Amino acid sequence: MFLRLISRPLMAKVKETTGIVGLDVVPNAREVLIGLYNKTLKEIQAVPEDEGYRKAVESFTRHRLKVCQEEEDWEMIEKRLGCGQVEELIEEARDELTLIGKMIEWDPWGVPDDYECEVIENDAPVPKHVPLHRPGPLPEEFYKTLEAIQQKDAPKVTSGEPQLK
Repeated sequence: MFLRLISRPLMAKVKETTGIVGLDVVPNAREVLIGLYNKTLKEIQAVPEDEGYRKAVESFTRHRLKVCQEEEDWEMIEKRLGCGQVEELIEEARDELTLIGKMIEWDPWGVPDDYECEVIENDAPVPKHVPLHRPGPLPEEFYKTLEAIQQKDAPKVTSGEPQLK
């Protein structure tokens, strides 16, 4: 047991380069990632629980943290996560922490329920370089299916008396 604990770090592969200009090797990447992911999970608590942003960040951060805790080797972490090199993951985690701070500052979920956004409609021509995001018409089959579903769901009343379901 003792030899296994001593020899494991000695047998670990050493990464010499990331192969990405400007991205240096982080020798203790696993520990750095675990620290960043724990900090992310702590800071995201300031975002309201029911917000999609919080749910998404918590979900992928917990998954990545779990993988980092289960794997000792940086190669296995990279392989299991499939999201790039551990050094890239460190950059992503740092960026996410920065974004969490910005999101808390911007408070995009703090829009009052009675807030009304002014919609400006005009017939000014759209420049050619601006894409038009107008969906085309739906196929006729869609409307037929919708009508059939609505007719199926409609309660059938055969007499004037109320029916129980």
